[in-house]
Amino acid sequence: MSYKKNYVVTDDLHGKRLDAVLAALDDGISRSTITLYIKDAKVFVDDECIKKPSFKVSVGQQISVEVEEEAVIEAIPEDIPLEVVYKDDEILVINKPVGLVVHPGAGVASGTLMNALLFHYPQTKNLDRAGIVHRLDKDTSGLMVIALSKYAQIRLVRMISKHEVVREYEAICEGIVTAGGVIDKPINRDPYNRVKMAVVPEGSGREAVTHYRVMEHFRDHTLLRLRLETGRTHQIRVHMASIDHPLLGDGVYGFKRLRILKGASEDLIATLREFRYQALHAAHIEFVHPISNQFLSFDAPLPDDFTKLIEALREDAHVNAELMH
Repeated sequence: MSYKKNYVVTDDLHGKRLDAVLAALDDGISRSTITLYIKDAKVFVDDECIKKPSFKVSVGQQISVEVEEEAVIEAIPEDIPLEVVYKDDEILVINKPVGLVVHPGAGVASGTLMNALLFHYPQTKNLDRAGIVHRLDKDTSGLMVIALSKYAQIRLVRMISKHEVVREYEAICEGIVTAGGVIDKPINRDPYNRVKMAVVPEGSGREAVTHYRVMEHFRDHTLLRLRLETGRTHQIRVHMASIDHPLLGDGVYGFKRLRILKGASEDLIATLREFRYQALHAAHIEFVHPISNQFLSFDAPLPDDFTKLIEALREDAHVNAELMH
C-alpha cells in the first residue's frame, strides 16, 4: 500500500534544490530517503515526475511524494547469542552467522537479529529498526555495524549514504574470472519475479556499483574480494550473476544443479553438497566512529565450512592441475 504526501513550496524555499526543499518541509524524512524517493520516480512537482535531486523549484509549486506504507512489526526481545566484535556506548559491531535473519518481515516474526538486539541492548527499543543501519542476507555471514544511540544512528545512516563506510566481502563464484573490475549496473525488483532483484535498464532502477578483484583461481571457480560502493538488496549476488559468474551455492541467482567437474574427489563432491548457501562473507568493515571520530577497522574470519570449501577446491586444483586451462 502507498499514499501521497503533499507539500507547497514557500517563499523562503524558492529557487532551491528539490531534495533540500523536501528536507526542509518534512523533518520526518531523511535526506538519503528523499534522494531514493526522487531516483525511484516517486516525487512529482506540479504532477510532473522529477528524477533529479538538484531540480530547482519555484514558490507556489505543488510537490507530492508517493510513500510506501510500512507494516508495523512488533519485535519482542529474545535471548539469541551474538558474537560481539566491538562495543561502546554508541555503536556495536557484530559478526553475523549464516542463517540469522536481520529483522522480522513477511513470514519471519521472531528469531532475528532485531529480537536479539532488543534483549541484549534494551536501549535499542527507542531506535528505528533497533539501531540496524544496513543489512546482510539471511545466508550471508559477517560484519555489521549497529547504532546504540539515536545520534549515532543518524550519523551512520548518513555515512553509509555517502559511501563513507567501507564494506568488503569474500566470495566464491562459478567459473574463471580472468581479472578484477567494476560492475556498474542499476538494480530493482525483477519485473517477472517480485521476490528477486535484477539488473534493469538505466533510469528504471537504483544505482549499484560493485568493485571486485581476483584472489585465487581454482579449476572452475574463483575466490574474489569485493567492495560495495552502494548497498542494494542482493547486490553482489545479482551483479555477479549478471556477468555470468553467479556465486557458488546461490540457489536464487545461480545454477539450480550442482556442477561436478571430471576428476573431482569424493571429498570435494561431499563438501560441495554440504555447502547449501551462497559463498559470501562480509569480511571487513572500516569507518570513522560517528561520535568520537576515531578510525575503526574490523576483520572477521571466514566460517569454518567456507574455509573447508576453499581448501577442498584448492586441493582439487592441485591434484588436477593438468586439467586446468
